[in-house]
Amino acid sequence: MIRFNVPPFTGKETEYIIKAVNNQKICGDGEFTAKCNQWLEEKTGTKKALLTTSCTHATELAAILADIKPGDEVIMPSYTFVSTADAFVLRGATAVFVDIRPDTMNIDENLIEAAITEKTKAIVPVHYAGVGCEMDTIMAIAQKHNLKVIEDAAQGIMSTYKGKALGTFGEFGCFSFHETKNFSIGEGGALLIRDEENIEPAEIIREKGTNRAKFFRGQIDKYTWVDKGSSYLPSELNAAYLYAQLELANEITENRMNTWNTYYEGLKDLADAGKIELPFIPENCTHNAHMFYFKAADLEERTKLIAFLKEKDILAVFHYVPLHSAPAGLKFGRFAGEDRYTTRESERLVRLPLYYNLEKEKTEYIIKCVKEFYGTV
Repeated sequence: MIRFNVPPFTGKETEYIIKAVNNQKICGDGEFTAKCNQWLEEKTGTKKALLTTSCTHATELAAILADIKPGDEVIMPSYTFVSTADAFVLRGATAVFVDIRPDTMNIDENLIEAAITEKTKAIVPVHYAGVGCEMDTIMAIAQKHNLKVIEDAAQGIMSTYKGKALGTFGEFGCFSFHETKNFSIGEGGALLIRDEENIEPAEIIREKGTNRAKFFRGQIDKYTWVDKGSSYLPSELNAAYLYAQLELANEITENRMNTWNTYYEGLKDLADAGKIELPFIPENCTHNAHMFYFKAADLEERTKLIAFLKEKDILAVFHYVPLHSAPAGLKFGRFAGEDRYTTRESERLVRLPLYYNLEKEKTEYIIKCVKEFYGTV
């Protein structure tokens, strides 16, 4: 069976974990955590990066920093993972879902303004498949209405919009290092902080409401409880595992991109014949080959295709069930405007296996089987 995902492994992860153990410092914010934070800051140009236990927790931390309260409304796409909404629902806010663009599967920037009310506090663009949302428009709307922007860039590390790293446009950006992501520690994430004034509050909340970060920098002689907070620090073992991959980030990304391009070129004739629809990458975006998807004609065709590929020992999958149709989505959110594309396009989308060091012969076999399904082999 060709697996849908295999977590990346470079070979140095074990060596770095052993080094962290020998340092006798395995709780958060040790040598490797600092190295990961520095790498993220240098790579993205953000003012501050902080590793977290997950992208979910990074988004929760951003929601606290953005002062999201009961009664607030937060605008986001319905086509996203549940954590995008959970982080704000936990604060008592209502998730206001806006339709997506059918070309990128990202939030339709032209529909955001109509969803704004006097209760709106923030906009949460989700960069689907590592392809950037139309951030110029979104930031202009946010500035006009005095709204926070919190980027869900869970899939967006190493991707850019107009040359600028995803996750660095809004006040906060959130990365994921989940098992399925380009760089992985099983569970993990990072918060990117754009503005200087948010750094110390973020450090305090992340460290259980204490000023422990300042203590370790030698800025104070003891630390104490100064505000509300929680524990969002990953262990040093996680950071050591991650840093081995960040060191080879360019190599991993290039490897994935080669697979993505092989799929795209191999299936282009099916798209030209109108049998499938391939992913669209806007000219002002560079993506990170986080996933390769295409769209079948409809839900029935997709279901048959996935079953066919499984018979061929290929694990292909679909993706999100739109949040506004879920029980919790009905309870904690509402859809603003018309659902023209969110449900329809989500039912067409199928994802093919894509991971670091996926063998080219397997990629070509998958392409052959897709073509066989559509009767073009």
